[in-house]
Amino acid sequence: MRVERLGQDKIRIFLTFDDLHERGIEKEDIWRDIPKVHDLFNDMMEHAYEELGFEVIGPVAVEVFALPAQGMVVIVTRGRSQTSFMDDNEYDDDIYEMEVTLEESDDVIYYFQDFEYLIDACHRVREVLTEGGKIYGYNERYYLVLDELDLENQSLYNTVIALLSEYGEASTVTKYVLAEYGKLVIGENAVEQLCEHFE
Repeated sequence: MRVERLGQDKIRIFLTFDDLHERGIEKEDIWRDIPKVHDLFNDMMEHAYEELGFEVIGPVAVEVFALPAQGMVVIVTRGRSQTSFMDDNEYDDDIYEMEVTLEESDDVIYYFQDFEYLIDACHRVREVLTEGGKIYGYNERYYLVLDELDLENQSLYNTVIALLSEYGEASTVTKYVLAEYGKLVIGENAVEQLCEHFE
């Protein structure tokens, strides 16, 4: 579990599938209202408090993004607490008022610390994937984004993820963040273009 602060009232938590399995939670369970998912949320909030001093009391907005073969990104935003308008007996600090948004993405996004690793990865991926992909620069890293449409079947999907994992790391940054804050390096057919320019 990795936690990072996005703003005064917003944090991002990255959960790997190992984090979920350790707690006996399957990917599909996240969408269900069951005690072990509540326990997971409480663990995340405790972790966020220990690492960042981020304390949650009252209303929160929770966005969950499922990423393929990587895990889940959970974005928690604190709302304005209404406790000053409530009687102390009506409010329990242990209960969160949650507004939950769930999104699942089949996009594959990997980042590379070094441009050479990105080149090597693209040469390997090009053996099975001849078109598609975008490359962004963001926070001194290079990101390869493959949209779900670029990966037409499960076998190809799994192969591409296995190849990319040899050279890079699964990203917790979504393509929307990259499009807004990153620098677009190659906008289309990035794998093929990079391979043609760097033998």
